[in-house]
Amino acid sequence: MSTYAVIGDPIDHSLSPNIHSAAFREMNMEHTYIAYRIPKGELEEGVESLKKIKIAGFNVTIPHKIEMMRFLDKIDESCSIIGAVNTVVNENGMLKGYNTDMDGFLDPIKKRNLQIEGSRVLLLGAGGAARAIVAGFAKEHAKSITIANRTTNKAKELAEFSQKIGLESKFVNIDNVENNVEKYNIIVNATSIGLKNEQCPISLEGVNKNTIAYDIVYMPMNTDFLKKAREKEAIIIYGYEMLLGQAARAFEIWHGVEAPYNAMKRALLGVA
Repeated sequence: MSTYAVIGDPIDHSLSPNIHSAAFREMNMEHTYIAYRIPKGELEEGVESLKKIKIAGFNVTIPHKIEMMRFLDKIDESCSIIGAVNTVVNENGMLKGYNTDMDGFLDPIKKRNLQIEGSRVLLLGAGGAARAIVAGFAKEHAKSITIANRTTNKAKELAEFSQKIGLESKFVNIDNVENNVEKYNIIVNATSIGLKNEQCPISLEGVNKNTIAYDIVYMPMNTDFLKKAREKEAIIIYGYEMLLGQAARAFEIWHGVEAPYNAMKRALLGVA
């Protein structure tokens, strides 16, 4: 029996224990998965504690995704490109890091057989998951990406990262996004706007049934952004789908078998 964990602060709200425990039950694996709070500034001690209990692997969430890179012995290509880690394997005290956010983000798009290649993307937000999202669009050969953020400096940094990995980009202040967004094929909300049922930060006038509207906020499931996009008959992708996609990829890294996606989805949505 092995133990797995998710580390971060705060961590009580994490849905990862439910998701992975359901996967273990479905696959008859006698493993455990715990939420382990490591406060900001105490990551080194926390990682040593995990090694002492011979943790088999762990997920990494806010605020440790970037700092955790310092404590890895090996990294895969996704970590190297994105500059952050969210999944770690412990091989006899040697820690190898992966980033499953990019694959997790792309997963629901691919499941719907939607086209990214040649698309024009509007990305709202330049925070935690945004680099992985930009990397995903670059990998799938989007035509261009516009990054809109309240802090323009962060948007500029992300646009520079995008150009560096081969995706044409520009940045704007989120308040200056044009009223008409019809030129974009895909609009992604990667801000925290929506977590507390806040209003959609931009006008969706011009969105239509061919527009993909993707919100990475997973609680609440129906954000104001998605509600307004649905009114325009856009193609909707929910935040919980990214969460599930990255969790399934982490499961596969740890266990070397296909993740029981439907069992993990039922656990996440609270369906018996």
